[in-house]
Amino acid sequence: MTNAPQPTRKERANGVIVGTCIAFVAGMVGMAYAAVPLYDMFCRVTGYNGTTQRVEQASDIILDEKVKVTFDANTASGLPWEFKPVQRDIDVRIGETVQVTYRAKNLSSKPTTGQATFNVTPMAAGAYFNKVQCFCFTETTLQPGEEMEMPVVFFVDPEIVKAVETKGIKTLTLSYTFYPREPSKPVAGMKAKTGEAENKL
Repeated sequence: MTNAPQPTRKERANGVIVGTCIAFVAGMVGMAYAAVPLYDMFCRVTGYNGTTQRVEQASDIILDEKVKVTFDANTASGLPWEFKPVQRDIDVRIGETVQVTYRAKNLSSKPTTGQATFNVTPMAAGAYFNKVQCFCFTETTLQPGEEMEMPVVFFVDPEIVKAVETKGIKTLTLSYTFYPREPSKPVAGMKAKTGEAENKL
């Protein structure tokens, strides 16, 4: 009976290198999938890149000082919607909670789904622009010719007048962009299909 040949030290070292490379590639793929939601979470927490903050309650401090807020609306290629703010701009007291409305209309002959992202300029002001209610990051499906009003409730944090990089800002712009999305399938429907597949086995 002959013993199986044992791997040499060089072969073992090559095996370790190959395994390390595979693990590295798998890790990079995983990070690529996680990058978008992690970046979005980072922006929403810090206000980086002009991303506004999401809060649960309104400000209890309202200043006499006012700031102008202008509203911008865009649709990405592939989404046949008309999307615009009802008001182009408002003058609001800093700390005052206000509601504005955007309006979207499906111009196509079939149901379409969109999802909005947003930012505030100047970017330094993003951390002080607090939204209490917003339609962003929510999949919205419009039927052919359907029109929908989308409210946004927000206030500008009074701390904006204290920070060196923002205390001189007199105008903010809240900008939304709607992108086309494939509508998510209902979980119940997925479970039903899974059950059907199991019954066929």
